[in-house]
Amino acid sequence: MAPFDRTITRRGLISGAAAVAFAGPALAVAFAGPALAVSFAGPALAAANAAQWTRADYEKAMAASGRPVTLTDAQFDAIQKRRPGALKRIEAYLKERLSSADPAVLAAFAEVPREYFHYVYPDKVAQPSMAYEDTPKPWALGYGSALSDYLGQAYMTQVCQPKPGDVTLEIGTGSGFQSSILSRIVKDAYTIEIIEPLGKAVDKIFEPLGYTNVHGKVGDGYFGWPEVQGGFDIIIVTCAATFVPQALLQQLKPGGRMVIPIGQPFKRGQVLYVYTKDAEGKVHSKRDMGVFFIPMTGAIAKATPVPAPQ
Repeated sequence: MAPFDRTITRRGLISGAAAVAFAGPALAVAFAGPALAVSFAGPALAAANAAQWTRADYEKAMAASGRPVTLTDAQFDAIQKRRPGALKRIEAYLKERLSSADPAVLAAFAEVPREYFHYVYPDKVAQPSMAYEDTPKPWALGYGSALSDYLGQAYMTQVCQPKPGDVTLEIGTGSGFQSSILSRIVKDAYTIEIIEPLGKAVDKIFEPLGYTNVHGKVGDGYFGWPEVQGGFDIIIVTCAATFVPQALLQQLKPGGRMVIPIGQPFKRGQVLYVYTKDAEGKVHSKRDMGVFFIPMTGAIAKATPVPAPQ
């Protein structure tokens, strides 16, 4: 296992906005309007999407989501100028860690406006100027949650191997950015947030961007979302579980894939696992890398561990 060398968290930050280390041997761990049908073309695509996403669009979407904010043209332009650099870092990082960068993942990150998700909910303060930073890191959202660093999110997205027609489930909505990224690739993206005030607020941000295939609710991700008929092609868990919730394995479709950190709360030794279910319903697992995530909360704290394939 290689030394920890990255930073990522979704389920909160230690000591306010402190970073959480995230790494591993193959640390295989946005931006614009609602259309995805475009292949990634580096700075050219970034420039095209930036032209489609204006300051007026940003302010209108923020107001419609219940988070009104006003920027000057200079402030908005400064944010957009950092965007191509962030997209190039994502592409280079995926190639370095996974040997290739999925064009669909790159296109999704080129489409989803990351600055829209930089918001501190208890204080009602927008922080769009924090988006596309040169050194990616997680950012506090309030209520003990965070917007993960964009390299970590890109890595986990590609490890999920999302495809058109897939139905996904995210455990830990946080800022809503991860499910927004997935929604640009898949048919439907479901997401569960256990923190009630955050979940209710974030549930309002998807429609103003035209992301009508994102479905959120407040609840305990330990139980998954059993009401969704047919289950899920992809389940992505963005907080460390002490063991794999059986409900999630049950809701994973044959041929499906689940990415989940497993380990003890606030301790080193957590490992990102990739679980797959074959056509016969047998579950297989693969150790991916060492990680350090804030723990999964809720019913899992009182539940009796059930062994899963390791």
